[in-house]
Amino acid sequence: MPAFDQLIRDVPDFPKPGVVFKDIGPLLADPIGFASCITALVAPWRDVPVDAVCGIESRGFIFGSAMALAMQTGFVPLRKVGKLPPPTIGVDYDLEYGSARLEIGAQGLPAGARVLLIDDVLATGGTLDAGRRLLEQAGARVIGAGVVIEIDALAGRKRWPEAIPLRALLHC
Repeated sequence: MPAFDQLIRDVPDFPKPGVVFKDIGPLLADPIGFASCITALVAPWRDVPVDAVCGIESRGFIFGSAMALAMQTGFVPLRKVGKLPPPTIGVDYDLEYGSARLEIGAQGLPAGARVLLIDDVLATGGTLDAGRRLLEQAGARVIGAGVVIEIDALAGRKRWPEAIPLRALLHC
């Protein structure tokens, strides 16, 4: 059985020329590899009190909900605009070619909730930073963040506050 990092497939020139897409499909399809990945994502937070795991749409939902189950805590989704019933709280952020918005239900978390923020990939850091700002705006306390893959050349970690732990399982 290959280690979970061997189950991530590189797809060159997708979605556009020059980009190497990290396909997690084979990882998700392998029950032992996926379980190993979740165990590794949970490990740094095993002894940390956490009220909820918050996952960023869409692939952060997969890892975040599995982590929440393993940690015996709740899962709260951070959604793209217009996907949650009102009232919502939202944060706008810039992407490489445009802008986007993340939202959370206004009653999604109690004030002061200690949360972990989870996504699949850290690239330029804009989405993860927006998730952190959204959770803070909602009154939560972000105690850490995790990603499966960090693309070091894009320097997304520079956008993350040094005072909040950020863990990546794989670096490429």
